[in-house]
Amino acid sequence: MKKGIQLSILTLSLFSAGLNVYAQEKPMSQRIAATIMKNMPSDTSAAAGGKPFKKWNYDEGVILKGIEGVWLQTADRSYFKYIQQSMDNLINADGTEIKGYKSDDYTLDNILCGRNMLMLYNTLGTAKYLTVANTLYDQLKKQPRTPEGGFWHKKRYVDQMWLDGLYMAESFYAEYAAEFHHEADFDDIAKQYILMEQHARDAKTGLLYHGWDYSKKEKWADPKTGLSANFWARADGWYAMALVDVLDYLPANHPKRPEIIAILNRLATAIQKYQDPKSGVWYDILDKAGEKGNYLESSASSMFVYALAKGVRFGYLPESFLAVADKGYKGIIKEFVEVDANGLTNLKGTVSVSGLGGQPYRDGSYAYYLSEKVVTNDPKGIGAFLQAAVEMERLANRNLGKGKTVILDSYFNDEHKKDVTGASISYHYKWDEQDNNGFTFFGNVFQNYGVKTTTLYQAPTAANLKKGDIYIIVDPDIPKENPNTKYIEEAHVKAISDWVKAGGMLIVLNNDTGNAEFKHLNKLMAKFGIQFNEDSRNHVTTPHFETGAINIPTTDPIFKTAKKIYIKEISTFKVNPPAVAELVDGKDTIIATAKYGKGTVFAVGDPWFYNEYTDGRKLPADYDNYKAANDLVKWALKQIQK
Repeated sequence: MKKGIQLSILTLSLFSAGLNVYAQEKPMSQRIAATIMKNMPSDTSAAAGGKPFKKWNYDEGVILKGIEGVWLQTADRSYFKYIQQSMDNLINADGTEIKGYKSDDYTLDNILCGRNMLMLYNTLGTAKYLTVANTLYDQLKKQPRTPEGGFWHKKRYVDQMWLDGLYMAESFYAEYAAEFHHEADFDDIAKQYILMEQHARDAKTGLLYHGWDYSKKEKWADPKTGLSANFWARADGWYAMALVDVLDYLPANHPKRPEIIAILNRLATAIQKYQDPKSGVWYDILDKAGEKGNYLESSASSMFVYALAKGVRFGYLPESFLAVADKGYKGIIKEFVEVDANGLTNLKGTVSVSGLGGQPYRDGSYAYYLSEKVVTNDPKGIGAFLQAAVEMERLANRNLGKGKTVILDSYFNDEHKKDVTGASISYHYKWDEQDNNGFTFFGNVFQNYGVKTTTLYQAPTAANLKKGDIYIIVDPDIPKENPNTKYIEEAHVKAISDWVKAGGMLIVLNNDTGNAEFKHLNKLMAKFGIQFNEDSRNHVTTPHFETGAINIPTTDPIFKTAKKIYIKEISTFKVNPPAVAELVDGKDTIIATAKYGKGTVFAVGDPWFYNEYTDGRKLPADYDNYKAANDLVKWALKQIQK
């Protein structure tokens, strides 16, 4: 057996073992989320108990990004409700007032919750959330800077850049810039990371010092370098998380993107170097493992696991770092996780706070860092661990689709609208569209199975289809939706059918009569023995969801976990060989499949997997649309491998 293959098997074995540690009925992420929602309820009534968030702070930002991750993984509306209510408690009805926030403090700590505001705005379209996000963006535009352009951590910390600030501000800054077309901001965003590494990185260890003072005047700062004295683990953890998160939004063609990825790789190498070999976790002061008083610390360990796992999942880091993340995750569970008498899963071993300067003065010495209290269920620790748990759980099925690519058509489905900035944007069934009409949850499922999600804005050809393993056509346009309608023509039929015959997986999600294009699409489907009937059934008047319900037979070869689905206003099929009626309700064929050469076709007369019916916010809990999306993706990947 080759050495590389041995390493891959070992890594997979280690990872699988890690997932089984402390295995209980629910995944670790859901157990931690339950603890958070119990101890920090979004319901502020006295009956709720616990200690709800009382003012605007980065603590809730860390927590709520973790809760968002659990929502994406479960489609359980309670998680979304928790995020929304927690944020609503801290702002007024129109978003013009934020509890405990003062823009002229110019603290980067206050920016982090802007990410939650953008998610709420993009999901609900409610103006107050955008108002808050605009306020935070305006703060960044006015934030004091060093002469080189680096953000001061706070107005009262003159000329100081801290690692913490990169996590607090830059991911929001990048998401806002991407959402509202501020392309020039990406140069500024990349600069913050580059300046921080240039000034704070230690060449010997590869680690970054907690803070840097441009003026070199602060008492904690080295008079020659301006650097603080120690490598505080959580500071490096903030920076690591910030790196992997900003890459979600930094454009693929941005000239500084390779440099940001290189910075991440350098830091990951240092993180690996200072991982405690026995426990698998990291010390509070990273390079002083053997010194008196130093201790294993849970928040930094969680942040490193999160950054390494996500870095591997997106291909920013080599696969070898998966073993580092796995060892760290198992170490966190062993060293810091405990279940109390009430059945809550708690995280101990988090340092409550550490900083530089201020009153009383924090000198950045080793003794100072060790003087801060170590607590259980600190928001920064348990929030970071929640994010780490979600990432590790996302890796569980990754090998099924690893190296595969799904292409979402945006040529035949090419509707446009003007967004809040007045820019024309492509919308309706898009991967990054978070509202009811988007495919955020469907795309998340593909990514959970290791599949890369891409979009094709050009006509399908042999050359561009060859880049993908799965091709999705959803709801081709009709003139009332798009005056510039582009139909499926003979050249497209040939390119797509030839691609399927060679082994491709085609998924067609159409619509019902009056809302869909049939004539040209049916020319393509005829190649596979499938024809849409140009009809419409399962009409639903909300909230009478039962009129859109279809039960899945226990013997269904595709939907092995979904038992009851919701699907409304659908077109049915006529099928001829090689097609088969895969799901039949009464006399109607609801889903059809076909084997065509080496490839496979799946078709249903509804876009079906858009967020409105997969994210859990609308449908009653007994509908399994999110499970159905998982079942379909898993089945489709297996067809490719046959």
